[in-house]
Amino acid sequence: MFAIDSLILKIALIGVLGIGAQWIAWRINRPALALMLLAGILAGPVLGLIDPGRDFGELLEPMVKLAVAVILFEGGLSLNFKDLRHAGSGVLRLVIFGVPIGWALGTAAVHYGAGLSLGVSALFGGILVVTGPTVIGPMLRSLRVGNRVRDILKWEGIVNDPIGALLAVGIFAAIQYDQTHGNVDVAEVAFNVLGATYLAGMIGAILGWGLTWLFPRGWVPEFLKAPVLFITVIAGFVGADLIMHESGLVTVTVMGLVMANRPMFSSKALRRFKEDLTVLLISGVFILLAATLDWETMQKFQGRFLVFLVLLLFVVRPVTVLVSLMFTKIPWKERLFIAWIAPRGIVAIAVTSLFAIRLVDLGYEGADALVPLVFSVVIVTIIAHGFSAGFVARWLDIDQGPGRSILIVGSNRWSVAFAGILKKQKLDVTIADESRAALRFAKREEIATYYGDVVEEAHGHDIDLGSYQQLLAITDNDAANRLIASDLGPEMGYEQIGMIAGDSEDQRYEGRSRILLKSGRDLDEMESLMREGWGFSCTNITDKFGWKEFQANLDDDEEAVAVLKPDMKLLLFTTDAQPQIEAEDVLISFVKPDTPEERKAARKTKQAETNGK
Repeated sequence: MFAIDSLILKIALIGVLGIGAQWIAWRINRPALALMLLAGILAGPVLGLIDPGRDFGELLEPMVKLAVAVILFEGGLSLNFKDLRHAGSGVLRLVIFGVPIGWALGTAAVHYGAGLSLGVSALFGGILVVTGPTVIGPMLRSLRVGNRVRDILKWEGIVNDPIGALLAVGIFAAIQYDQTHGNVDVAEVAFNVLGATYLAGMIGAILGWGLTWLFPRGWVPEFLKAPVLFITVIAGFVGADLIMHESGLVTVTVMGLVMANRPMFSSKALRRFKEDLTVLLISGVFILLAATLDWETMQKFQGRFLVFLVLLLFVVRPVTVLVSLMFTKIPWKERLFIAWIAPRGIVAIAVTSLFAIRLVDLGYEGADALVPLVFSVVIVTIIAHGFSAGFVARWLDIDQGPGRSILIVGSNRWSVAFAGILKKQKLDVTIADESRAALRFAKREEIATYYGDVVEEAHGHDIDLGSYQQLLAITDNDAANRLIASDLGPEMGYEQIGMIAGDSEDQRYEGRSRILLKSGRDLDEMESLMREGWGFSCTNITDKFGWKEFQANLDDDEEAVAVLKPDMKLLLFTTDAQPQIEAEDVLISFVKPDTPEERKAARKTKQAETNGK
């Protein structure tokens, strides 16, 4: 065991462990929460570096609750009603029917499988209706299973989180009422919970509407918008929580939902701020909660709990989903996939840990088993669902596979010509632009188009970024190209985004995105060459005609643009990288009016004439 006395050092260690675990998970493409839980357990009960109860004392509970509030608010910000076009009925059924069915089945599984008392089982069963949006989001980013499945799982995870917490609140209130009065007045308890929920929802709606009214009208300066938003979330959560414990979760979720569906200036900057803050909070909270485990608590995990875990995975979730989605138009394969995916995350741990303490104080038998039980649920569901989601999607044949299309942002003479040559090679290409007039060039060449702001739709489904292997920013606005690259880089991966060079030397190599073309020519120069008759040419690479032979046929100012592999993967020539050229590749080059093949033929003809003389 190691001892660290400095609290500031422990706080730094929590940050390093949390973000480090997320980075490793990203590198190896595995669920981040599983690694964070492992890191927290190692730092807590195994090595003794962190003891949250001792280190933070009474601050631990409010810290965790406020972090959960911000995380749920950020989740609410991703709930745009347009996502419900195809998934609305499924989400509604999983809330209206799925919650009571899941609660009943979960309670039975805890009572008969884990052997806990009925009251404790009912409370834990209520918490188990939640799924983990902090787990489902990263999981879905690595899959391509269609928008309907993604939207159902996303909405269910975020909407059911406060519902599960409120179920636990109501059951705990009933338990307290029973201890004080000897019997439970169900009507009174239900009225109190529903009334508090309504008030909490109204507070969230008013705050969300108020901010979206103030921000566009200049009442809050740009540099204060993010801080004002953050403080409003905290104040709204605390205010609602004073009405009834955990009702603040409803407030922040509704607040995020309202703001997501109302126009608001600086929405991209605020969203990015909230996402970054949420990543930090998730990292810290999971390390803290995992570190709260101790050997005595872990030893309370009993063999019979395995029966409960099996019931949870293979009975409770599948039956809940399949019964809720009966008689819908959702295909059976999608229903089965949704029935399998239900990882639990931060809300389940935080709420369970809170009520476990209160139930132990009330002297309820079996309450001390809730903490090891909820950690086992989180670990087992993350591993079972996170590591198997891809396999199950492929087995059910709903995995759409890796995207092979190309998205070009910016409709101009050069980009349309490039898209045309890619289309001739049987690649699906879409050109996006915010100008309908500019898109006429693409439509004239019968190239698929999208009218709108690609960055704004990054979190929506008008453009599915997962279906594109490359995104090329080729607009005539250097700032717009850099914005596209920086904003969509975290979504697609910076290695999948390229942009045309800026019109000044200092803009050609800045940023994390690749600059198209080995020469780093800007769009003005390319457009000028196009007006002189330049165009694109395709060359088949063979064992006899390789890269060296291809280069020999190019003039000094001509250059290769991209190489198309036999599996339809497009690799780009950039200022700092050159793809490996192999036989059966197709090289796409930007050349003068006559093609390299024509020049080669002309040279052979001239040589023959010379030899003939």
